[in-house]
Amino acid sequence: MKKSFFVILSLFLLLLSACSAGNKDNQAGNKKVSKDKVQKVTIMLDWYPNAVHSLLFAAKEKGYFKEQGLDVDIKMPADTNDPLKLVAANQVDMAISYQPEVLVARGENIPVKSFAALVRHPLNQLMVPANGPIKSPKDLEGQTIGYPSIPLDEAIVQTMVKSDGGNPQKIKMVDVGWDLIPAMATNKTNALIGGYINHEKLLLEKEGHPMLALNPKEYGVPDYYELVLVGSEKGLKEKPEVFKKFMAAITKGQKYVQENPEKGLSILLKNADKSSPLDKDVETKSLQILLPLMDAKDKAFGYQDPQTWKNVAKWLKDNKVVKTKVNSKDAFVNL
Repeated sequence: MKKSFFVILSLFLLLLSACSAGNKDNQAGNKKVSKDKVQKVTIMLDWYPNAVHSLLFAAKEKGYFKEQGLDVDIKMPADTNDPLKLVAANQVDMAISYQPEVLVARGENIPVKSFAALVRHPLNQLMVPANGPIKSPKDLEGQTIGYPSIPLDEAIVQTMVKSDGGNPQKIKMVDVGWDLIPAMATNKTNALIGGYINHEKLLLEKEGHPMLALNPKEYGVPDYYELVLVGSEKGLKEKPEVFKKFMAAITKGQKYVQENPEKGLSILLKNADKSSPLDKDVETKSLQILLPLMDAKDKAFGYQDPQTWKNVAKWLKDNKVVKTKVNSKDAFVNL
């Protein structure tokens, strides 16, 4: 009798052990499946990491991407022309670019599309010495304007001067490449375009060169989204849920930075590129400038207004920046 009891007990324990092992295998399997479900996403910045990218690094460090099942790799471009090209070629999933550049690309049959507006107003503004004789665009007649040889910048200046009652034919554009700050600091040019109010202007002022910024939207240039998030047509069509999850994560990232600007900035500074170190004071001021310009007010973060796209597309065509008519409705999507 006792022998039978022990045989039964042994069989029971053996069965229990097997079940336990099976459960562990199932748990391990579930973990593997869960890990396999994580979607790898690559985003390429428009430039080296700076204050405008704080929301991305906050979303990564605070786990907002992870919450959405995303493993996001944030890359820096070797060249400012790379992001749009690599997105179009599906070599990166998404990138930060510029609204006018998206329309220019569409005009060249490059299949890219904006899916969110990050900075809702121009950062690229016409800058002149604050204590100099130039107070408005018409005063640029007979003056030199340094710029990085970008057709869009030429169109902006010409529109501003004409809108202000000046003669665009009487200004001289000087290609200074990206040496905008030295060109201005050494009086090589009387003004500059292509510099940002949250970067070049702040750096010039820190070096003792106070600048007056003239906003293009106040002088005939349509208000435009400076920075937008871009995907390829193929990517947005085949994986719309990935882009929606990405937006959900960075919306939380932007909210965190808005509510905790110092902490958001500290996260950014930890992720600064070693080849392009950041100045904490400059980035602090930059973020103060950026946050109101990134606010969509009563709309969802990243919302894009169809009329804004239509206005910018028409202006680019009228000013021959885009050679062919671009259907603005095809250039963007609100997720």
